[in-house]
Amino acid sequence: MSVFVVVGAGPVGRATARILAKDGHEVRLVSRSGTAPDGAVAAFALDARDADGLARIGAGAEAIFMCAMAPYTRWPTDFPPIMEGVAEAAQKLQARLVVLGNVYGYGSEAKSPLTSSAPLAPTSVKGRVRVAMWDRARSARVPALEVRASDYLGEGAGSLFTLMTLPSLLAGKPAMVSGDLDARHAWTFTRDVARTLVAASRYTGEWGRAFLVPSQHSSVRSLAARFSELAGAPAPDLQMLTEQELEAMGRDDELMRELPEMGYLYRSPCIIEASDTERLLGISASSLDTMIMDTLRKD
Repeated sequence: MSVFVVVGAGPVGRATARILAKDGHEVRLVSRSGTAPDGAVAAFALDARDADGLARIGAGAEAIFMCAMAPYTRWPTDFPPIMEGVAEAAQKLQARLVVLGNVYGYGSEAKSPLTSSAPLAPTSVKGRVRVAMWDRARSARVPALEVRASDYLGEGAGSLFTLMTLPSLLAGKPAMVSGDLDARHAWTFTRDVARTLVAASRYTGEWGRAFLVPSQHSSVRSLAARFSELAGAPAPDLQMLTEQELEAMGRDDELMRELPEMGYLYRSPCIIEASDTERLLGISASSLDTMIMDTLRKD
């Protein structure tokens, strides 16, 4: 049995903790709220910026999983100190560091399909934040890996689609969408992210690299239609937002204000090529229907 620390109790952090506990390991889940998914996981309430406190909680840990999520509106201010605290704690413990990231760092000029070895060239504020976090992880004096995901589907998942489009869609109301409705887009299952994180922590090759999470690809139009079908909702009535309308909405809504800079991800195909993850880690993507049904699940 090994000891693992998971920082962040969102959908991915909780799923990661469950997998590790099911495998018989001692798991310490750290979050500001101090919540845990079940009794097999020990919960600790701590601000991850507290490197000394995190190191005390993580005594004896083999690896730290950095799954914490800063509020979307405060990435530039809130993410760096969290990453600093986690990286410093990993150094103190000499624990391997597995970081949950995303595809923002590739930038708007990246060619699709995206691969794990594609150069990072961020063109957005959030992309630059993500690249800086990965740079900090790599500068830690411990082995580090990053697992990169696309837009989430799954229970509790937060993405442009689940937050802006899905609620109205399920209510049978006109649903707002942004971008090209027919461009293929990568959708990543939160449980597949967790499985990839755990598999990456066991990787026996050279660290200091990234893995993309195997994902399913579907246009927003097709995804909306399948959600409606599986949920028993009326056929989708999708209302396309222009860039000007999106920017206007942002004048009165703090979250909506953050969306235009990432709009490039939806204006053209966003394809993930994760064959190296499948080959080296043994992880494959769940079916799109599985992702949708989990997103619709209510406890």
